[in-house]
Amino acid sequence: MEDKENKLPENLEDLQDGVQENPELTDESTTPEDSGETSEAEPEEAPKAEVEEAPEGQAAEVAKTEETPAEEVVEESPKEAPEPVAEVTANEDTQDDSASEDDSHDDDEDHGDEDDKLLESLHFDNPTKDELLAALKKVSGIEKMRVLDKALKEIKPPFDHIYEKEKEDALKNFVEAGNDAADFVYKGDDTDGQFFELYNQLRNKKQRFFSELEKSKDENLRKKNEILEKLRELVDGEESTASINTLKALQEEWKKLGQVPGAHVKSLWANYNALIDRFYDNRSIYFELKELDRRKNLEGKLELCARAEELVNLENIKEAIVQLNELHEEFKHIGPIPKEDQEPVWQRFKAASDEIYAKRKEFFDELKHDLNENADKKQALGDEAAEFVSFNSDKISDWNKKTKQLLELQKKWEAIGGLPRDRAKHINKHFWGNFKTFFANKNAFFKTLETQREENYNKKKELLEKAEALKNSEEWDQTANELKKLQNAWRDIGPVPEKYRNEVYQKFKAACDTFFERKRAQGSVQNKEFDQNLKKKEEICAMLEAYINADTIELGQVYDLLERYSEIGFVPRNAIKKIHDRYDDITNRLVSLEDLSDSQRSELETQVQLSKLKNSPHGGQKIQRKEGAIKRKLSSLESDIATWKTNLDFFADSKTADKLKADFNEKIEKATAEMEELKKQLQMLKQI
Repeated sequence: MEDKENKLPENLEDLQDGVQENPELTDESTTPEDSGETSEAEPEEAPKAEVEEAPEGQAAEVAKTEETPAEEVVEESPKEAPEPVAEVTANEDTQDDSASEDDSHDDDEDHGDEDDKLLESLHFDNPTKDELLAALKKVSGIEKMRVLDKALKEIKPPFDHIYEKEKEDALKNFVEAGNDAADFVYKGDDTDGQFFELYNQLRNKKQRFFSELEKSKDENLRKKNEILEKLRELVDGEESTASINTLKALQEEWKKLGQVPGAHVKSLWANYNALIDRFYDNRSIYFELKELDRRKNLEGKLELCARAEELVNLENIKEAIVQLNELHEEFKHIGPIPKEDQEPVWQRFKAASDEIYAKRKEFFDELKHDLNENADKKQALGDEAAEFVSFNSDKISDWNKKTKQLLELQKKWEAIGGLPRDRAKHINKHFWGNFKTFFANKNAFFKTLETQREENYNKKKELLEKAEALKNSEEWDQTANELKKLQNAWRDIGPVPEKYRNEVYQKFKAACDTFFERKRAQGSVQNKEFDQNLKKKEEICAMLEAYINADTIELGQVYDLLERYSEIGFVPRNAIKKIHDRYDDITNRLVSLEDLSDSQRSELETQVQLSKLKNSPHGGQKIQRKEGAIKRKLSSLESDIATWKTNLDFFADSKTADKLKADFNEKIEKATAEMEELKKQLQMLKQI
């Protein structure tokens, strides 16, 4: 189970790899003409051609600029025009992969945690073709080409590996069958066909996207050349008061246009700057306006410097870098400032940027240390989770207890935080693999339990049918006893599936209630019977009390009275507690009589317990549990006696050995006597 915490928080890892220091921060001699137009989305498209490589139609403007030094206008002087902090992406193996990494950078430069989670879920361990096909279908709806490209790279290689292996196996079988390998044609199965068809569709979709992106760059190049032509017309045309507004409009239009092919970036900027310089050089009438514009640009750049300095106090380093990039972009497009202010302003802006970069480096050093600590903690949690894999039980409570413990581990896991990318896959697999295995085992247990509950449901339906058949009977006592037996059997059966539980219980209860309500209608007769039962029980209690004060006690008669008491039916509700308390007090006093031997006391105590069990709710279940406990005790004693008898054979003849033999023989005698007593109790239980 891949989780988003395995990445650097807020995509900071991408920020660490992608955001490079401004080139101008390390080389103060770099100028806008040398660096060209760059963007965060296309760092590799920085122009490599010199100004002389501009198209022939534009070379004149460049030459003019070299012959007659132009005043600094719009674009910065060598130390005024910082380039934005560029995102750098790694080159891929193929041209198509490079395009997907570079050109789609604008599309999904900072794709969200959801896309990262999706990509990390595509790390497979011995996948099947069906799993890979399902994964391909899952990513087919991705619109971000860079994410889609990465997803295809994760899915395609393992599928090709499986496909080639199946092809080799098919060829081997074909040849072993006596055929010529040259006649072999492998067509694959339906999964292969579906996979390759969908893969080709996604690959074509990706290629169309990058093709459209290149067309967009070509269109931007065309528009920028049109702007250059308009600038030439403006420069070569007659002066007017609207010229400066036209220039500003063209500059704004130029600024709004997106990327162009890398080969043309440098020449476009060179010609643009040359034309702008010529415009101001040829129109000295607007010199004062230009100076005013420079002073206004100075105010703007000083404001950017102050904003850059404030970013040092920003806690979120990712947000600080993003805002710094934006400030660099604004700084570049804001226009020229007075020459005497160029160097101080740039150095101030550069110093603020350097301080943020240093803070970023310190942050990532600390982050790396924290992530490694997180990795150690999560590895330990994975080891703890591994202990749950071997757990097994036949009790729901045990499974629920273990589940609660494992979920506590999960909470600890989620509270720890992110992991280093190079260790995340292994640690995640270690923890979540054990996590899933435990719940798979739990599901298997409950599936078996559900089968048992279905069987219980069928049994309870049979009891329901019997109850409904008896609910209209007028054989009051017989039917009441039969319904009580059905109720006891109902309780002994166990749970049924949840969806049937209330329904079947309510029907069963309704059938029983119908009979007993009819039976209660015979209230006077029944109350009379209850009164008689109470009188019988009081008489038996009185007879039992007489034995307490008698000189001798006839246990046979006592047992007969106990049996008679347990067979007597219900008593009035308001007398139940009183008669039960009296009976319990009398039987306890009988068992405590000093005249009884240990065996008599034990036998009497057993008879009393059996009498109470038969008279209590769920008596059948309690008797069965008692019988089971006695059988387990008998088995344990038999095992102990066998062990002691075996040990006796190993003792040599000596005083010490004789003493040990005597101890063992004593133990055997006591255990044998206890077994006899337990067998008597068991025999009595079976007679009930």
